Amino acid sequence: MKTKSIIKINNIGLGSLINKIQTLFVGLLRIWSIPIVLMLSVTAGFTTYYGLSHFIIPWIALAITIAVQSVIVICSLEIAGMHWKANRLRYLSVLLSLLVAVSASVTFSYFRFYEISQSENIHISRLNKVRQDVNDYLTAILSAKSSILKQQNSELDKATTDATQAYFGTLPQVPAAYKNLVGEGHFWKHYNQLYQTKKEKFDQLDRGFHLLDEDIRKLQTSLNHLEIDLENNYPLVITGLQEVQLKFNQLATSVGYSIPQAPILMTYIQFSQGITPSFSMWTGFSPFAFACAALVDFFTVLLSYRLEFTAPGPLTEHEQELVFECLRQFSEFRINENDELEMVIEKSEIERARRYSDWSRMFAVGFLLSRGFLRKIDKRSVEFAPNLYPLIADRMGAKLRALKTQSQPASSSENNPVAHEQL
Repeated sequence: MKTKSIIKINNIGLGSLINKIQTLFVGLLRIWSIPIVLMLSVTAGFTTYYGLSHFIIPWIALAITIAVQSVIVICSLEIAGMHWKANRLRYLSVLLSLLVAVSASVTFSYFRFYEISQSENIHISRLNKVRQDVNDYLTAILSAKSSILKQQNSELDKATTDATQAYFGTLPQVPAAYKNLVGEGHFWKHYNQLYQTKKEKFDQLDRGFHLLDEDIRKLQTSLNHLEIDLENNYPLVITGLQEVQLKFNQLATSVGYSIPQAPILMTYIQFSQGITPSFSMWTGFSPFAFACAALVDFFTVLLSYRLEFTAPGPLTEHEQELVFECLRQFSEFRINENDELEMVIEKSEIERARRYSDWSRMFAVGFLLSRGFLRKIDKRSVEFAPNLYPLIADRMGAKLRALKTQSQPASSSENNPVAHEQL
C-alpha cells in the first residue's frame, strides 16, 4: 500500500511539474512575442514611412505611418477575440480596417524593398541603355558615313568622266563646232576645275571621317570600360559622344546630308543616384520585393493575433475558485466543430420561468472573455480556450480528492466493529 501511494504521489508530482514547465514555456513565448511584434511593427513602419514620405510631407507621412501600424496591431488583437457569428457587423468593420491598413503598409513598403532588391538590376539596365543608345547612334553614323562617301564618290566619278569627255570633245554639252576636238580647251578647263574642287572636297571629307573613326574608337573603348571604372569612364563617354556628334554634324552638313538624332545621356550624378519611389515601380513588378513587404506585415498580424488568442495571464486562487463555482451553474454543454467544450450562456426555459438571476455566472463569463479564457461563438454560446482546461481540471481534481477524503473515514468506521460499538 505504501508503494502504491508513493507511485501515485510521484505521478501527481511529475504531471504537475510538467504542467508548470509547459505553462512557463508558453508564458515566456508570449512575453517574447511582445517585443517581436513591436520590432516588426517598427520595421514595417520604417519602410512604410520611407515610401510614403516621397509622396507627401514627411511629418504627415510619419503620422499616417503610426496610425497604420497601430491599426494593424489593434485590429489583429480584436479579431483574435471575436467570432464571425457573434457580431458580424463589428467583425467585418474590424477586418476591413485591417485590410486597408495592411494594403497601405504593403504598398508603400514595396517601394523600399523594390529599391533594395532592384538596385543592381536598375544599375545594369541603366548601363545597358547607355550602351544601347550610344551603339545605335554610332550605327546610324556609320550608315550615314557610308551613304555620304558613296554619294560623294559617285559625284567624283561623274566629275572625272565629265573632265575626260571635255578633253576629248565628246561631252554632250559641247557645241557641235567643238565636237571631237582633243586638248585642254575652254570646256576642259571648266570641267577640270569642277573635278579638282570635287576631289579636294572628297579628300577633305575622307580625312574628316578618318579623324571621326579615331574618336569613335575612343568612345567605344570608354564604353567598354564602364563596368571597370564607372566614375572615370562615364564622363569620358559623355565627352566622347559630344565630340563625335560635333564632328559628324560638321561633316554631314557640309555635304547637305541630314544628321541622325543623338541620344541625350544622364549626367554621372543622375546615373549613379538611387531610384526615387514612384508608382511606375508597379509597372516592372518585382514579386520578391512584394513578398518581403507582405511578409513583414503578415508576421505582425499573425503574432498580434496569437498574442490575443492566448490568455494574458494566470488566474489567482480566488479567481479560479470564483470562476469554477460560477461555471458549474451552467447546464448545457457540448463538443463543437472546433473540438472545444462549448456551453450555452443564455437562461434555460425553466430559469426564465423561475426568474432566476444569473448575474454571478454571467460576470464569470464576461471576466473569462476579457481575459482570453473563453471565446464567444455567437450571441448565446461560448467555447473554452485551451488555457482554461488545466484550471478546471485542477479544480475538479481538488473536489474529487476532497470527496475521497470525506468518504474514507466513514468507510473505515463502518468496517471497524469496536468503533461501531463505541458509536
